[in-house]
Amino acid sequence: MLTTYRNIALTEGVSYLILLFVAMPLKYVFDIPEPVKYFGWIHGVLFLVFMVVLIIATFQYKWSLKRVFIYLVGSVLPFIPFILDKKLKKEYKRNL
Repeated sequence: MLTTYRNIALTEGVSYLILLFVAMPLKYVFDIPEPVKYFGWIHGVLFLVFMVVLIIATFQYKWSLKRVFIYLVGSVLPFIPFILDKKLKKEYKRNL
């Protein structure tokens, strides 16, 4: 489950970066709105999957509400999912 969570969180993070730094400039600078439509949908679906997997992982690993809050806030800030993933990977590597 941890691998699934990490993969979804990273994929969702990449989709957010594409939406912010590729699709949005295409829409607002070059007047090409289609990438926002498609990447917005992709990112939205990935975010919903991320939320479900986060809930499952929270119960499975007995994560604190503080940790879950940090992961939720981190999911809406660019680049933070990658920092959190690195810390999570390091933490669980130690516990093996």
